[in-house]
Amino acid sequence: MYKIKDKEKLFIYTGPDGSGRKTIAKMVATAFDMETVLSYTTRPPRHYEQDGVDYHFVSEEEFNKLKDNDEFLESVDIDGIHYAIREEDIVKAFENHNLVYLTLNPEGTEKLKDMYGDKVMRFFIFADRDTVIARHEARKDTEEDIHRHLAHYDEIMAYKTECEHVFENYDSPQVSFQVSEVIEAFLDRNRIVTDY
Repeated sequence: MYKIKDKEKLFIYTGPDGSGRKTIAKMVATAFDMETVLSYTTRPPRHYEQDGVDYHFVSEEEFNKLKDNDEFLESVDIDGIHYAIREEDIVKAFENHNLVYLTLNPEGTEKLKDMYGDKVMRFFIFADRDTVIARHEARKDTEEDIHRHLAHYDEIMAYKTECEHVFENYDSPQVSFQVSEVIEAFLDRNRIVTDY
């Protein structure tokens, strides 16, 4: 397992699908020198998703090969779809950046929190059920996808009490500003001041 050094921090965005986690994460990353790590998944890309931008889309066979080679730091199975984070990607991200962010489901988030403890800060981003449905419909997700995500909505919402910070995403620029303020305060607190 990769050992996170002193100045290195992992910021994880979690919450229900369709709550705008990725949008906020990307907005916040521009305010800081942050690198992202993408998950590997066996599900097919949605029409607006790109391989290597949203996820690494791989076949079951490729996924199992990586898993058998112990290349994943963590992996989860949701509704028969596999998701995982490759350890090598975390190592590479930390080579050039002290701050790394991921967008994960609660199960993956919890696994990384267990591994890295206070090196991980969790941001739970959520929207109410109607807003989530509207966002899914706006991005033209299939009825089947929308139904699948909403089936997990309450269970995912229950995870918010575990996270360090919780934000309702009614306005992405506003929420990304609030998240940035939290990170700014956190980094200032951890800054070492030396007298010359």
